[in-house]
Parts: sequence; structure tokens; C-alpha cells
Amino acid sequence: MTDWNIRLLETAEELKQVEELQSLIWTASEIEIIPVHLLVTAVHNGGLVFGAFSGEKMIGFVFGFPGLESTPDGPRPKHCSHMMGVHPDHINSGLGYALKRAQWQMVRHQGLDHITWTFDPLLSRNAYLNIAKLGAVCSTYRRSEYGELRDGMNAGLPTDRFQVDWWVNTPRVDTRLSKRSRPTLKLNHIARSGLQLFYPVELNANSLPQPPEHCPPFEARLLLAEIPPDFQALKRQDFAIARDWRFFGRVLFESAFAKGYIVTDFVFDQNRSLYVLTHGDSTLDQFE
Repeated sequence: MTDWNIRLLETAEELKQVEELQSLIWTASEIEIIPVHLLVTAVHNGGLVFGAFSGEKMIGFVFGFPGLESTPDGPRPKHCSHMMGVHPDHINSGLGYALKRAQWQMVRHQGLDHITWTFDPLLSRNAYLNIAKLGAVCSTYRRSEYGELRDGMNAGLPTDRFQVDWWVNTPRVDTRLSKRSRPTLKLNHIARSGLQLFYPVELNANSLPQPPEHCPPFEARLLLAEIPPDFQALKRQDFAIARDWRFFGRVLFESAFAKGYIVTDFVFDQNRSLYVLTHGDSTLDQFE
């Protein structure tokens, strides 16, 4: 049993707690917090804010709104999931997954089948939730998406982001969000597949992971791309190496997406973090 309940938020009084939780999670300045008046306007015009509560205390939220995307056939409606936050005391509790599941249910009820959002591709826990647990995919890399941010998590580095696609009515997503969800990939699945790392990741004298100097040629139809297991800790320990990872990741993913690869899975196991990139119909599903 969980020790929280999740509900839609609609009033200024409820949404004030979203303001306060943003400040706590991101140690952000007042100008970088989504204010109550904007949240109220969004929810009164098709937007959704879910809050998770332990008793009367808000411990998590997710916020999104309707949007349009360009297609060859013209503009198409979607839901843009802009922000999700979980109180530090409830990290790794499954609350983020529960909030996204509530969002998934309501967006489908609104008649939309596509949700997009952005996240830092070097944050392993976010990748594990978004790609492995929720079943989102990615083929879009956005450089410096939010310009310069000064909050505690983003200060000092370009705000490069993945934009993910969450096709909410697909079997892929349904199997991950059903009561009998698909198990996530582990390192033993990779070992059984015989798939090799796309590039080696070596440790420096301080046992910190360093990115390769160059991106290898893209030849295989399935690629395993490793990233640091804890990018925020790496950033605190050695900012220069964290910056090198940002620019290596930019080259890696922009090149892969330009060649038709898609991020389809993520392995977060035994202090290792690896993206699975696929080309065409290639898949690791037979090993799951």
C-alpha cells in the first residue's frame, strides 16, 4: 500500500503548494518558479495539475497543458507535460511513476494520444523512469532548450534536453503501465544478447567516468550508449568532466538521431546506466 493519494488540483489554494514544492526541489529563485496565476489559467483551459499528498502535505506534482505539433498534414493536438517534481524524502518511492500514470489516464480521457516532455539525457534516474518504466521513446535532441538556468540542478551547463514522445494508446506503453507491467531490462539481458558497448567508458585517477574523445562510427543496428550513473554527483566532484559529458552527449545523440536511430530503452542496473538505441526494426524485446 502507498502512503499517498493523488488528485487533480484546480484552486489557487491547492496550487500554492505547487509553488512551494518547486522552490524546495530545485532551490530555484522566485523568477524561475511557475506561479499560481499561470497554473490556474492553465487548468481552466484544458491543462492538468496532479498533486500527490501524504495527509495534507503535498509530496509531488505533475503539470502539463494542451499544445499543437507540426505534422505534414498540418497542426495536430497533443499534451505537453512541462514539469514533474517529487519531494526529496520520497525519491525512489514510485511516486513519479504514479503521477505519470494518473496523467496518462486523464490525457486519454481528453481524447489525446500523444504526450511530449523534455528531460536532461544525462540524468539516469529520469531516463530510467521515462524510457524504461513509462515506455516513452526519443529521436529529438534540443540544444540549450531553456537557455541559462540558475537553479541548483542546472547552473553552469547548457540546458540540452531530450524531447520524448509518449504514445499513450500503444501496446508498448500499455504493457508498461498495466498492473502486470513489463520487467525492465537488466545487465544480464544485455549479456545474453551479445550486444557490445558502442564505446568504452574509462575511469580517471579519481575513479570518475570519462567520456571518449570521439564518437565511433555508427554501424550496428543496435547500440548501447553508456552515461555516468550519477551525473549530478559527477558535476559536484569534477565540473570539467561533467561539461565534457554534456558536449560528448550532444555529438553522440544528435549524430545518432540524424542517422535514424531512436532511443527505445534504458538499463539502470548495478551502478551502470546505458541507453539502447535502435535502427529500423531492431529490438532487444526477445531478451526481456
